[in-house]
Amino acid sequence: MEIRTVGIVGAGQMGAGITQVMAAAGYNVLLTDTSDQALQSAISKIDQNLERQIDRDKISAKAKFLAIKRISTTQTLADLGQTDLIIEAATERETIKQAIFEDLLPYLQPHTILTSNTSSISITRLASRTDRPNKFMGFHFMNPVPVMKLVELIRGIATDVETYDSCKSVVDRLGKTAASAEDFPAFIVNRILMPMINEAVYTLYEGVGSVQSIDSSLKLGANHPMGPLELADFIGLDTCLAIMNVLHDGLADTKYRPCPLLTKYVEAGWLGRKTERGFYDYRGDHPIPTR
Repeated sequence: MEIRTVGIVGAGQMGAGITQVMAAAGYNVLLTDTSDQALQSAISKIDQNLERQIDRDKISAKAKFLAIKRISTTQTLADLGQTDLIIEAATERETIKQAIFEDLLPYLQPHTILTSNTSSISITRLASRTDRPNKFMGFHFMNPVPVMKLVELIRGIATDVETYDSCKSVVDRLGKTAASAEDFPAFIVNRILMPMINEAVYTLYEGVGSVQSIDSSLKLGANHPMGPLELADFIGLDTCLAIMNVLHDGLADTKYRPCPLLTKYVEAGWLGRKTERGFYDYRGDHPIPTR
């Protein structure tokens, strides 16, 4: 099936990024969110990102104009029912995602493909709550979407070949690389990445090293572009904790037990960059370690 129109649910960082790359690749995109302010902020951010690409000679002014022209917004979820492909990019909570798909069902076209940008939740379980588990799969973009080249494509137990091939063709058109993952907790990237971040938090919790020494060690000793605690702040500590809980609950292995210090930071509301405090304090001119 040829996909021409794409509906995006959620105008946060991921939703805005997905909207940008889809529009830049020539798709007509309809972005929805319950907050008009979030929609306006997303469009403003997309405009700024495309303007920076013009400044770096990566795109032309005409390309930016056409990309922005392809984007529409709505606060009415049902409006997305007429699109060919829907990508849900809402909060990483299963109950919220299930409610979104249930609300969409009465308005969908028979051929519409449903996907979720979830980073860890079971695709098979989400699909089972819809009327089209064969046309449902995981479409997991990496953050920041315009920069990162990988997209995880996750098939649920009922996902058919046509649905996978259609989503794979979208990834190809975006100029990104698809990695096919089986539907197990956290898939590939986060199955490997989050336990590393969790272990870094344990290293801090047990006093083996400070925030600064842990991050410096991984950047200089393992050639990572960003330290694990700095990366956790960038991702969001609430998201890291949610994924670790999915791994711990889904695989029943104690090696995935979330570090108590990670839980404490989330309980304090210190979620990283988005709240200006996490393992670093971002309220000043330069980030300062909080431990």
